[in-house]
Amino acid sequence: MRSLAFILASFRLVSAKFVNQGQVLSLNGVSYYAGGIAVGQVGTNGSGFSVLAAAQTPGQDLVPLTIIETSRSILSGDELLNITATYDSTDDVFQPAFLQTVFLRPSTSNATVLYNGTTSLESQLLRQGTSLILSSQKIHGLASSIASGVTDLSLPRGPYFVSVHTGNIYKAHRLYDDDHLAFVQGVVSDEKGAFTTLPAVTENVMAKSIAVPSRLYYTETEEQPLAGLRFGVKDIFHVKGVGTSGGNRAYFYLYGRQNNTGPAVQRLIDLGAVLVGKMGTVQFANGDHPTADWVDLHAPFNPRGDGYQDPSGSSTGPGAGVGAYDWLDLAVGSDTGGSMRGPAGSQGLFGNRPSTGAISLEHVIPLSFVSDTAGMFARSGSLWAKVTQAWYPDFASNYTSYPTTLYQSAARGGAWSGGNVSEEATSVIASFVGKLEGFLQANSIPANYTQLWGETHGEAPADVNEMLYLTYGVYVSHDQWNELGKPFFEDYAAKFDGRQPYINPGPLARWQWGQIHSTEEVYAEGLRNISLFRSWYETDGYGRHDPKSCSEGLYIYPWSVGQPSYRDVYLQARTTPPLGFDDSSVPVMAGAPEVVVPIGEVPYNSTKSLHTEYLPVTMALRMARGCDHHLANLVSDLEKEGILRPVAAGSRLYP
Repeated sequence: MRSLAFILASFRLVSAKFVNQGQVLSLNGVSYYAGGIAVGQVGTNGSGFSVLAAAQTPGQDLVPLTIIETSRSILSGDELLNITATYDSTDDVFQPAFLQTVFLRPSTSNATVLYNGTTSLESQLLRQGTSLILSSQKIHGLASSIASGVTDLSLPRGPYFVSVHTGNIYKAHRLYDDDHLAFVQGVVSDEKGAFTTLPAVTENVMAKSIAVPSRLYYTETEEQPLAGLRFGVKDIFHVKGVGTSGGNRAYFYLYGRQNNTGPAVQRLIDLGAVLVGKMGTVQFANGDHPTADWVDLHAPFNPRGDGYQDPSGSSTGPGAGVGAYDWLDLAVGSDTGGSMRGPAGSQGLFGNRPSTGAISLEHVIPLSFVSDTAGMFARSGSLWAKVTQAWYPDFASNYTSYPTTLYQSAARGGAWSGGNVSEEATSVIASFVGKLEGFLQANSIPANYTQLWGETHGEAPADVNEMLYLTYGVYVSHDQWNELGKPFFEDYAAKFDGRQPYINPGPLARWQWGQIHSTEEVYAEGLRNISLFRSWYETDGYGRHDPKSCSEGLYIYPWSVGQPSYRDVYLQARTTPPLGFDDSSVPVMAGAPEVVVPIGEVPYNSTKSLHTEYLPVTMALRMARGCDHHLANLVSDLEKEGILRPVAAGSRLYP
């Protein structure tokens, strides 16, 4: 029989490692996450943390805290009420319950704030439920039964949680349900330059919780013009400390947490934007149809109309998320052959592909270096313009005029929707074109790239559509297999006894097609054809530059025309990559910037809800290569003139 001493010695060999991963709390029915990473600590005049007990709720260690800043030399109760009312109206994380504990401080380090009518100020706080007031050493004249201790906190203004037992202060994150499955995981900053997966969920069906920090923490500056803007990223962009799936479970578990954040994402963070999660993608940024093609992960839900429309792809989650959630300002996606513009059309958003090479795509799962780009979704044209101009650093924006030539495509259907255009959509398009002509003081010129090529190229091949029919399929299947698929298969086999990872049918068919058809000779010919087309497009085509307006003309065509495309339709299985060439392919081959913008919505009779619902009508606007900032200026100015309008989140663009 073992002795007690032996048993105790055995227990000493086992150590338990506890990691504080934060807590989920409910405050007046609103769910919050108090992160496990302390961002500060309350220090009081030698009284330890016992002073915080005055604000403690029985059985709870964490106490709501609001840091209030004022620039006034004299602060009254009414002025304090105005400050807290502003917090409440401008921030979805803050609520009056955070006034349970208040820390007062001046907004500048050398200011002294004197209180006029102290009773009035404290009475105001008492009426709002304050149990404890803490103050900076710069505060004088505060004396009350609820005022205690003097402390200095350098944290930004806004709501927090503070531990009664340790004095540790934690950021307050509001938890939102991802009802449209736009995200694959929520993330929070580790406050050290990396991120951690959000270890918190609230009750929901399939959906994850996404934690958003208070907007009050952030102040816009010249160095950080995007301060406080919340964004998500397509799950092909690596983020330090977080795994990347690329829409594939085997990839996610094989490679684990990433050690680097891609420069495109890091630049947004450096500009002040706040990353809140990674968002769903068609597997490895290819093109699939919901729902049958999405085997490994479920397709996000398009919020527009009846909620069961195709959200498009491959930047599916970013498009669905910005369309669905007013608490999400922006989302980053990629566009190789239409993966930004498709979801922008389906969800009725501002979304773009920039000039090829606009920003680094290092630490991003590749589709093809030939035409991979990173784009941005937003519900407002002015916000989209502001963000893209800050994000893409290397384009000029000091042009003095806009193009006075308006090229209107001869295309009769939307690039994504296809088919005939309804009378309602035709009216919306005509109205927009008329207003655009007036703004630019230009007349529309019918544009047909096929005809223009035949008239101006003068050399074989005579048909540009025939020349470029296979090109996109050739290079994306060739490049992704060699840069991603092949090494992925090898790494997986090495770890799992020669096994092959599961790949969704669409990407697998592309890779298999490429191994047969994308020979090195065919691939090289495709690249030559792209170079030939780009040279023609910038000299004799629709992409000529102009010293005053950057682009000689503005090319426009309908992208989506409000036609339903239900997500429960079973389509024929794909056996090839996308083949063919049309308007939406032109900026891909030309390397030119193009943005899809919402211009209206039209009704349809839903076979799902059995009600009249509404779907977006959108247009694509294109300028010459390198005119990204000027195109953004145009979109912003069109919104200022009311020709374009911001859209709402939810089922309607304009409820």
